[in-house]
Amino acid sequence: MTTPGRANIRWLRNTAPYINAHRGKTFVLMLGGEVAQHENFSNIFHDIALLNSLGVRLVLIHGSRPQIAERLAQAGQQTEFHNGMRITDTAALEHVKDAAGSLRAQIEALLSMGLPNSPMQGARIRVCSGNFVTARPIGVVDGVDFHHTGKVRRIDVTGIRRQLEDGSIVLVSPLGYSPTGEIFSLALEDIAVHCASAIGADKLIMFGEAEGVLDSAGALVRQCMTGEIGRLEIPDRDQAAMLSAARSACLAGVSRCHIISYNDDCALLEELFTHDGSGTLVANDNYEQSREANIDDVGGILELIAPLEQQGILLKRSRELLETEIAQFLLLERDHRIIACAALYPFEEDGCGEIACIVSHPDYRGGRRGQRLLKELEQRARRQGLDRVFVLTTQTAHWFIEQGFIEQPRDALPGRKQSLYNLQRNSKVFFKAL
Repeated sequence: MTTPGRANIRWLRNTAPYINAHRGKTFVLMLGGEVAQHENFSNIFHDIALLNSLGVRLVLIHGSRPQIAERLAQAGQQTEFHNGMRITDTAALEHVKDAAGSLRAQIEALLSMGLPNSPMQGARIRVCSGNFVTARPIGVVDGVDFHHTGKVRRIDVTGIRRQLEDGSIVLVSPLGYSPTGEIFSLALEDIAVHCASAIGADKLIMFGEAEGVLDSAGALVRQCMTGEIGRLEIPDRDQAAMLSAARSACLAGVSRCHIISYNDDCALLEELFTHDGSGTLVANDNYEQSREANIDDVGGILELIAPLEQQGILLKRSRELLETEIAQFLLLERDHRIIACAALYPFEEDGCGEIACIVSHPDYRGGRRGQRLLKELEQRARRQGLDRVFVLTTQTAHWFIEQGFIEQPRDALPGRKQSLYNLQRNSKVFFKAL
């Protein structure tokens, strides 16, 4: 009998690979001012404290747009916008400083908590804020003077890294400072992208209202490559802005960006410590895109798998057979050339599916492309309601063991697959629970 306590322990075991992968890495978290107005605000910082305790180096960048708007309204002041940016005159700048300073103090207070019987007990987190962002004025655009609205000019990389190495969480407000002593109001996304790329962050994580990025049909976009973003129709303006920021960060060298919800408790931990995550993952495709195969790809797949068929690693597939099975294949394409493939054959009656024909072109091996295709096929299997996948292999057993597969006897195979088993090849059978 599985008790709730044991279920939690097993979940904790499953997070171990992610804990090991994230330890020592640098994450930049972008939190808009809207996050501070939500009831989940303190829970997010409990999760941030947990990341810190697990050895993740953190830079927090907070916004203050709604807080600025609230202070301006209370003062009876109005500010104009141009191209979506606030024009910050001298009077408005005072409210910008007040809003940013107040929210920074609130965040520092949350990270200083250590009450017994709370998630922050014993955390003892050190928070460091400072003049890490050098800014310049936007100046006059289309004849409009933006006054104290600025852009990032430079990030103090050495200063931030020194604080991270010392174990501090670095907190950055949406303000920048010039060598002449001026203060500028900066766009949150501008700071986040520049900071993440400048310090070589491993991830940029952005918090939005929705669970991630939703397409025109309202469906969550779980993963996309930078090259696919231009083809997506994202009706929500804020989500589109975050997606654009994610693209800019990836192109500037940040390998992965995540867009998650500040509404959902534990969304941050779910995104980082579970296989499917909670929101939208944006990754740099380096001109490589995955897609489902079609009938026009048969020739390219045959060319790709032919050398392995000749070596006896793969069973030989005729063109006719491949044409009938083409819908089962997933491809990686680079500059319109097929460089890797893999297939999933479902056995719905047994709740499992066969992963087969994982092949990378010899010129593109060593880039974890096999792992990428395997993960995508595992996700496809989950969507089809399958709870296990299996492989038959003669020469790549260790690779599949490294991917979490466990060897099983031949009679563990679905009955339909057992009847087709090739005794002469004597392939080993490996299963993986999803």
